[in-house]
Amino acid sequence: MARVAKYSSTQGRPTQGQHLPLGSPPRRLIADTGAVSASETTARPSSEEEPAAGTGACAGAGAPAGAADAAGAPGLPPATLDLDAALTLLREGALEVEGRLVDASNATLYCTVAVDGISAACVYKPVRGERPLWDFPDGTLAARETAAYLVSVATGWNVVPPTVLRDGPFGDGMVQLWVDGDETVDVARLIRSDSPPLRRMAVYDAMINNADRKGGHLIPMPDRHVYGVDHGVSFHTQDKLRTVLWAWAGDPLPEEAVDTLCELRAGLDGPLAEALRTLLTRREVAALVRRVDRLLAARRYPQPSGEWPPVPWPPW
Repeated sequence: MARVAKYSSTQGRPTQGQHLPLGSPPRRLIADTGAVSASETTARPSSEEEPAAGTGACAGAGAPAGAADAAGAPGLPPATLDLDAALTLLREGALEVEGRLVDASNATLYCTVAVDGISAACVYKPVRGERPLWDFPDGTLAARETAAYLVSVATGWNVVPPTVLRDGPFGDGMVQLWVDGDETVDVARLIRSDSPPLRRMAVYDAMINNADRKGGHLIPMPDRHVYGVDHGVSFHTQDKLRTVLWAWAGDPLPEEAVDTLCELRAGLDGPLAEALRTLLTRREVAALVRRVDRLLAARRYPQPSGEWPPVPWPPW
């Protein structure tokens, strides 16, 4: 029997939560997976616009390995995975569908993933189960969610749980480690607080142009970190920022955020941009560069534009 694992970030940032233990299914989970539609379109569209290389405000900025305690008698605590081991598990592990999250608008399957005696819970969103969106005609939700993870990694803020794009029981899709949040936290009160993780997430959402930051897409952890999930409607070339995180609108950005934006901007002239172009159109990557440049020029949290509803509906 595979050993249940939890994930711990050891990248110099706060420890980031753990996985749902197997046998403790998420709320609103049904036993059968239901039908998955056959509207699969996996090809990434091409586009002509390249991100502009520039100096901007930041000129000059420049068992799976890691599995610990993977074996032992029943009753021992779960094995701990570092980031590399977690990504190896997601990429190479065998996916077994346990059920479907019934409150999701697209096919969202609760699975276990296992390799070399290590297992964990995860979410699998097959491209075949995506509903077409008139305002996001290019690419796939799964690819945008994976791109959102790459940007999260580049910031070092660990906004998004480990995520990969891979084949699964219903074809290509996004696979993301399940994180078991602290259900004692009042998320509505948390949103109104001066939470450092939410301050960072507000900047992150402005960068990726998140059109759907609902309260229900926040997962507060026991260590006070907050994860964000469901980034499939991000990276649009037009301003579509919709979020419940407007508490700091117009305020100056913290120096930490400015430094992080500078580092990210440097990456967008190199390997990060190359990786994102495999998931997004070139125009979407160029728009990301422009948004980062605007944030660096203003050095303030964004404010509602007035041209688009500022809060998603429903907001939860």
